[in-house]
Amino acid sequence: MSTDIEGKTALIFGASTGIGAAIARRFGELGANLIVHYRSSAAEAEAVAADIRAAGGKADLLQGDIADPRTAGSLVEEAHRRLGRLDIVVNNAGTMFGRSATVDVSDEQYRKVIDLNIGGVFFASRRAAEIMRNAQRGTIINTTSIAARTGGSDGAGLYGSAKAFVSTFTRVLAKELAPFGVRVNAVAPGVIQTPFHERYSTAEQLDAARRGIPLGRLGTAEDCVGAYEFLASERMSGYITGQIIEVNGGQLMP
Repeated sequence: MSTDIEGKTALIFGASTGIGAAIARRFGELGANLIVHYRSSAAEAEAVAADIRAAGGKADLLQGDIADPRTAGSLVEEAHRRLGRLDIVVNNAGTMFGRSATVDVSDEQYRKVIDLNIGGVFFASRRAAEIMRNAQRGTIINTTSIAARTGGSDGAGLYGSAKAFVSTFTRVLAKELAPFGVRVNAVAPGVIQTPFHERYSTAEQLDAARRGIPLGRLGTAEDCVGAYEFLASERMSGYITGQIIEVNGGQLMP
């Protein structure tokens, strides 16, 4: 299927598993030239890239810990160098590093959550914004969360607060970059069945969440992909910027 994503270049952070992997595979199907970023899941990232290549797409791997501000910016630069231009950046890497009430959050846990979920998005976006502003085109898509609006479920308050930064930062960048033809939007997944919840949610917590979802089920990574595809397409969303698309089965209806 021919779309206006075909032939574009895309850097997808956190693309080895879950939502990021599903986005990468879909963009590969649509003919994008991809950089698949991962931190430690090398085998999983290579599997994603192999699937893209097997389907006739183009994919390269890029490893690095974007919790390090110097690394986040340098990965964007390296992707730009390899691809020749940078049309799409998806900031999808993030996690909560365990569930803790605020009074129980350690200094180390706080630092990890902030460095990855806020710092990773900020420093990667700062460099991407510079590149796209100079090119007078491009789109940045951030992954926030339903937790940014609700405060998160038990023990996820710090993570939800970090994601609230991502939501607001999306609007900030959208205003700053609009005069240069660059769009910035975000997707806010609800409870999605990915390795994230395998690590941080019990079966009881997930069942309780399911009961509160009008569509009657938890989401999948593939349920989220359409929102990213929509926001990446100039044809479909060229007049949309500064917006957050909620993908949660009706769990939250803002």
